[in-house]
Amino acid sequence: MAINTFARKEVKFLLDMNQYEGLMKAIPQYMNPDKFCVGGKEYGIYNIYYDTPDDFLIRESLAKPYYKEKLRLRSYYSPAAPSDLVFLEMKKKIGGIVTKRRVSMTLEESDEYFATRQKPEATKYITEQVFRELDVFLDHYPVAPKQYISYQREAFFGKDNGDFRLTFDRKITERRFDLRLDMESYGNQIIREDQRLMEVKVGNAMPDWLVEKLSELKIYKISFSKYGRAYTSFVREQAEASKRIYISGITMSNDRILMNRSV
Repeated sequence: MAINTFARKEVKFLLDMNQYEGLMKAIPQYMNPDKFCVGGKEYGIYNIYYDTPDDFLIRESLAKPYYKEKLRLRSYYSPAAPSDLVFLEMKKKIGGIVTKRRVSMTLEESDEYFATRQKPEATKYITEQVFRELDVFLDHYPVAPKQYISYQREAFFGKDNGDFRLTFDRKITERRFDLRLDMESYGNQIIREDQRLMEVKVGNAMPDWLVEKLSELKIYKISFSKYGRAYTSFVREQAEASKRIYISGITMSNDRILMNRSV
């Protein structure tokens, strides 16, 4: 069973194709492709996000608190088979620093864990610790599958700093039904075909060369959550027939979305 933990900053940028192509010209000098991205290849990432019946976790996240957390199940196969490896990830953001802890199991074992809390056999203490944290999370939040998100990713690592990572996501796909990883990826696109969502993932400051290229190409950081963007679109769709609605702690008035953190 694999375990990954880290703490880092994550800064996001939405690029048009001119900006993306301009930045890609500089990347080979400073970065190496992920082992799955050699030769310009991409890999798919397929997620199920869990939330409460009233969507508390995503509403709280959109309110931009100092501390927020989320739970997702991730696969690198679509559709995933019962015996395929998946990753149950608990992601937290505290004052701008992102931490992620995850455990791996088969898709079949993940179904069993959510249904009965029966855990796969663990051989490492840290794995047992993460499962204890997951149990506490699930005891506190009555979550269920609420959102599907998938995308195609290019990833690069710094040649001189393995903790520095750049990712480019496209074809970001969402749906709020058929919430299983053993189903094909399909749904609505949440960025345009000619856009790329770039994430800078770094433990310290961004390298000087990247700061200079961002300035040269007029690339500016944005606040962007894939789950948040999908949920906001869902709320807007529900609001089309009315000027004012109330859905799961969201008030929408005159095309403005107001987050109600207590319901």
